[in-house]
Amino acid sequence: MSDKTRQQFERDNAPFEKELASMTPIQSRAVLVSQAGACNDLDERELGFQKLKVSIHEKLVDSLDLSMLADIRQEELESEVQAIAGDICKEHAPGVSDDELQRLLDEIHSEMFGLGPIEVLMEDDTVSDILVNGPYEVYVERFGQLERSEVIFADSDHLVRIIQRVVSRVGRRIDEVSPMVDARLADGSRINAVLPPLAVDHPTLSIRRFGKQPLRISDLVESGSLSPNMAEFLIAAVDARISILISGGTGAGKTTFLNALTEYIPSDERLITIEDSAELRLSHKHVIRMETRPENTEGAGEVTQRDLVRNSLRMRPDRIIIGEVRGGEALDMLQAMNTGHEGSLTTIHANDSRDALSRLEMMVAMAGFELPIPVVRQYMATGITLVVHLARLKGGVRRAMKISEVVGVENDEILLEDVFGFEQTGVDETSTARGQFYATGYRPACLDRMRASGVRLGDETFDQQCLASL
Repeated sequence: MSDKTRQQFERDNAPFEKELASMTPIQSRAVLVSQAGACNDLDERELGFQKLKVSIHEKLVDSLDLSMLADIRQEELESEVQAIAGDICKEHAPGVSDDELQRLLDEIHSEMFGLGPIEVLMEDDTVSDILVNGPYEVYVERFGQLERSEVIFADSDHLVRIIQRVVSRVGRRIDEVSPMVDARLADGSRINAVLPPLAVDHPTLSIRRFGKQPLRISDLVESGSLSPNMAEFLIAAVDARISILISGGTGAGKTTFLNALTEYIPSDERLITIEDSAELRLSHKHVIRMETRPENTEGAGEVTQRDLVRNSLRMRPDRIIIGEVRGGEALDMLQAMNTGHEGSLTTIHANDSRDALSRLEMMVAMAGFELPIPVVRQYMATGITLVVHLARLKGGVRRAMKISEVVGVENDEILLEDVFGFEQTGVDETSTARGQFYATGYRPACLDRMRASGVRLGDETFDQQCLASL
């Protein structure tokens, strides 16, 4: 809010100063909510509403006898709290309109049983990311585009309480001693929160949400993330037990893409998924899901991805799916891929296909074994067959930029051959990236394995050509 607007707001409310001084804090905030519209500033009006709601919420909590509510069913508890909240609002906030009163009751319910101001965003299926930069600055991502939300908090303390509630739901803790947390909600959403002093200005909260129904390969083709020829090739590769590494930057859609590919794993195979935060939602019948565990407050009890990968080898898996490889587990994953667990899948953060292999090589070194570089690269070349690189382009669109085959090792260098690709040619009138998918003309060596598995693709699939323009 600008200084000029704030001064105008204060002048407009000057007649109420004496009246406000004689009221309780709750009553004065109710008057401000009802009168703040005069300044035509939605933020200030919303801030007054949030402060009023917090005051009523605090009074509601103080009035509840928690010992009497311990044995009440959830439905009865919500009904009882709603009735008490209504009485408090009528007594202490008489200045609000009927619409504001109903909104107060709805949001107080969210404060008690939900996630406060962001509850409405969590219920919006079009929102894929909720980014809280501070109490008065909340952004959301819809359809790949970031936009500022009208949602705000009363103050930093209000935001911290909501963060603590989010974190407590998953049995985690966040406070001054442990001011950072990364976890997963019951609906699969991934959360990250940071409190001061690590967050310099304000407490921050990031929530990565996932649709109620996982996207399928057909959905990705329809949205232009890849062409039908590329989809047909990858489906055949999954069916033929060809190991795939999916690379890309943050928000490129790696997890979504990985999840979509798993649909084509034969139903009689046993899968084990390993993730830092369990996000994959496989439709497969025979799946064992495992998730890492951070150390406790005493610094003990940590279970890493590497621990889980090692343990999974004793669980008779047909394929191991690692949500994202990021450390020494890379070596154990390659060992699995080279010892009878072909067709395994994983993702990695990288800028392009070759960078993905370089980062994987670096992660193998993090395992603590001083393996010669030529040995590591040979191990990688025999373990991984395809590298799919994804990118999020201008305008928020996601594209499969390259599908490359790891051909082998020559002169101690891993050889990559591009099979398909996407070339950006410009942007449209909405500043959204435009371009075309193409086939390079290279016929991958893994076609022999596909044919041996009973999967046949026509040679014309790989003819050098433009596949689709977007």
